[in-house]
Amino acid sequence: MLKFEALTLEQQKYKDITALYHYNEPMKDFLHRYKFLKDVVLAEVFREQIHQYLKEQQAIIVPIPMHPEKLKERTFAHIDELLNAANIPYTHLLEKKSSITQSSKSKIEREQSEQLFKLKANAKVEATHYLLIDDIVTTGTTLKHAKSLLLEAGAKKVSSFTLIQG
Repeated sequence: MLKFEALTLEQQKYKDITALYHYNEPMKDFLHRYKFLKDVVLAEVFREQIHQYLKEQQAIIVPIPMHPEKLKERTFAHIDELLNAANIPYTHLLEKKSSITQSSKSKIEREQSEQLFKLKANAKVEATHYLLIDDIVTTGTTLKHAKSLLLEAGAKKVSSFTLIQG
């Protein structure tokens, strides 16, 4: 039986990023099976927890996107599927600029990387609250880049939610 370790408020590493679980061996196995073995049905595993957290949010939900090449490779957008399983509506505003994954970089390379995203061609960013959604936060670089882009484009507030904190 898999044992996922829930995070308490005191265990959150980042002030504007809420994560539900620790990154442990069972979670590592879950992510590998879900993302890389393309076991999309695993999106259902955390639907209740994701729904409970996101259903009351007064924000526009924005998933962190995959690069189109990675999407072709993987065949499904893993963040979108988590949100679909949790019955949470979302809006795509961002595009990933490079197909190089953050997981393939060292911590220093991640922290020093250039802007990872651009706004979609027809994206309209309003002066309101946006909530970025990703599967895992390790250094916070991906979410930091997405947040800064949305703020520069006119967002009033940007916070983040992830399933896992590494």
